[in-house]
Amino acid sequence: MSCYETLAAYYDRLTADVDYRAFADRYEAAFAADGGPFHLLLDLCCGTGSMSLEMSRRGYELISVDASEQMLMEAREKCSDLPVPPLFLMQDAAELDLYGTVDAAFCSLEGMNYLSPRQLEALLQRLPFFIRPGGLFLFDLRAPDYLESLDGDTFVDEDDEVFCLWRADFDRDLAALVYGMDIFAREGRLWRRSREEHIEYAHSLAQLSALFSAHGFTDFSAEEAEDRLFVSCRRSTVSISE
Repeated sequence: MSCYETLAAYYDRLTADVDYRAFADRYEAAFAADGGPFHLLLDLCCGTGSMSLEMSRRGYELISVDASEQMLMEAREKCSDLPVPPLFLMQDAAELDLYGTVDAAFCSLEGMNYLSPRQLEALLQRLPFFIRPGGLFLFDLRAPDYLESLDGDTFVDEDDEVFCLWRADFDRDLAALVYGMDIFAREGRLWRRSREEHIEYAHSLAQLSALFSAHGFTDFSAEEAEDRLFVSCRRSTVSISE
C-alpha cells in the first residue's frame, strides 16, 4: 500500500473546507514582520498545489515539491492557467535538491508530520543550502498529544462520487499515528475499492527546536491555533559550507 495514489484524484473535494487563504495570510504576515525581500518561495510537500496556486495569485514565484506523482499531476493541472505557473519537482523531501536558493519555504497541512525522524534529519541537512541567509521556514504540524488523542477513532469523508473510511491507531513504539484508508470510488453503477496507509509522526516542539538549531536555523517559535502548531524559524545568516 502506498500514500496518495488513489486519494490524489479526490483530495481536493474531500478537503474543501480548508481555508488556504488563511494559511497564505499567515505566511504574508510573517514576511511583512520580517521586512526582508520575499519573491521566490518553496512549497515543500505541495500536494495538489492549492497553496502554490494561492501564493502564485498573490504575486510570488513558486518552486513546488512533492514525492507523489499523482498529487503533482493534480497540481500541474490546477495551476496550468497561471501566467507564471510554479516549477513542479517530484522529489522526496529528504532528498531535496533545488537549482538555487529561495527567500522562504513553507510546508502546509502537517506535511512535516509525514516525515519520519530519519527523513526529517535528512531534510534539515539539505534545506539550509536552499534558503537564503536570513530567509524563513514556516510550517504547521499536529502536536503529539493531538495525534495520540485520535487513537482508535474512525472517520468518514464522502460525497456523491467517493466514500472514504479512515481508521486511526497510535503506535507508541513508532511514536506515530497509523491510519488505514478504504476508498470507494464510483464507476458508473459500481464502486471500486482501494486501500492506502498513511503515517503521521509525533514530533515534539522541544525535539524540533533542538534539531533545527543543530542544522543552522534560529528564532524558532511556535503558536497554537485550531488544533495546529504553527512554527516559524529562520535560516542562520552564518555561511554554510559543504
